[in-house]
Amino acid sequence: MKRTLLGSAMIAVLGTSVAAGGIERTNQSSSVLYKKGNYVELGFGSVRPSVSGEGKSTGYSYDNVANDFAQKELRAKIDINDRLSFGIIMDQPFGADIDYGGDSATTELGGTKAFAEVNAQTFLLKYQVNSNASVFGGLRRQTASGDITLDGTTYGGTLQVLPPPPAGPGGVLSSGASGYNIELKDAVGTGYTVGAAYEIPDIALRVALSFNSEITHKMDVEETLPLDVVVPGVGVVASSTTTSSGSLDVKTPKSWNLDVQSGIAKDTLLFGSIRWVEHSVFSVYADLLDAELVSLDDTVTYTIGVGRRFSPNFSALAAFSHEAAGDEEVSPLAPTNGFNALTIGGAYTFDNGFEISGGASWRQVGDAKAYARGATRADFEGNTAFGAGIKLSYSF
Repeated sequence: MKRTLLGSAMIAVLGTSVAAGGIERTNQSSSVLYKKGNYVELGFGSVRPSVSGEGKSTGYSYDNVANDFAQKELRAKIDINDRLSFGIIMDQPFGADIDYGGDSATTELGGTKAFAEVNAQTFLLKYQVNSNASVFGGLRRQTASGDITLDGTTYGGTLQVLPPPPAGPGGVLSSGASGYNIELKDAVGTGYTVGAAYEIPDIALRVALSFNSEITHKMDVEETLPLDVVVPGVGVVASSTTTSSGSLDVKTPKSWNLDVQSGIAKDTLLFGSIRWVEHSVFSVYADLLDAELVSLDDTVTYTIGVGRRFSPNFSALAAFSHEAAGDEEVSPLAPTNGFNALTIGGAYTFDNGFEISGGASWRQVGDAKAYARGATRADFEGNTAFGAGIKLSYSF
């Protein structure tokens, strides 16, 4: 059957992983290398998460702390000769956009926010060893940036100090961190992708295993922390900001993908995947606070689905995905914990080589407890995420 089905599945879930582990937004698949002939595709996706929680001590409703976001991808594959093919992928594999509402003086996490953006370009070569086996690999280049603010009563108010000598004895009265900010400036990192596949074309069987390396970004950082000078019995007599500049190594995680597909009946395809991601390697260290700001668990995501061609030009699919919940105590900067997802998609191929495909994915997000400074600060329950996408492609 035509191989439009898996392409539709990819775009249907494009950008929907606000509910996935860590900061992942795409599965970084190399399946474009197995498109027939020369091929190019452009995809667009939109995600609307509904991630809300309730303050543990105040009962404050933190509504929609995860903001909507959009995704775009460009993939292309060119056959150099009968055995060698070149592929390019441009996508946004990682990101975050978290923003807690509420008064920072009266709510646990009001004003806490995190934004991260990673844009990637992957350049691949595939070598067809024989009619069944192939190997591939290449370079991955990422540009990353981010910004994190900690605020709310969880972080103990501002840093408060006594007046310095000779006006006072000097010293710290309260080591609060409310209002702390770290800006992680644009940095470029490089890694690699390797993989192999085994195919039996007559039954549309393909088993592919791929590995994406972790990528280290040496980022220039600027930290700021509000500071109040306090005179006992009088109160705050001056306010200032302490700052620190330096560099920080931030890693985006490595991953393994096992993708399988096979024809199971006339015009019917069964497909599935297992994906492991080492999210725990991602960390941001705050020098001014002498503390890690983000703690994430590694994840394993399972997908199984079926696709069917209903006519020479139209095919459709449905898929189910599951990511097991980890530790229920999670970072407030990533307040989700596993998911179950249902995806549907379809594709229509025109006789001139153009194809339009799209789909939608609905996710039930696992419950989580936003944990910071030794205690649960908010409970997140009953949340969801909805994503939809469309793809235009051309084979030539």
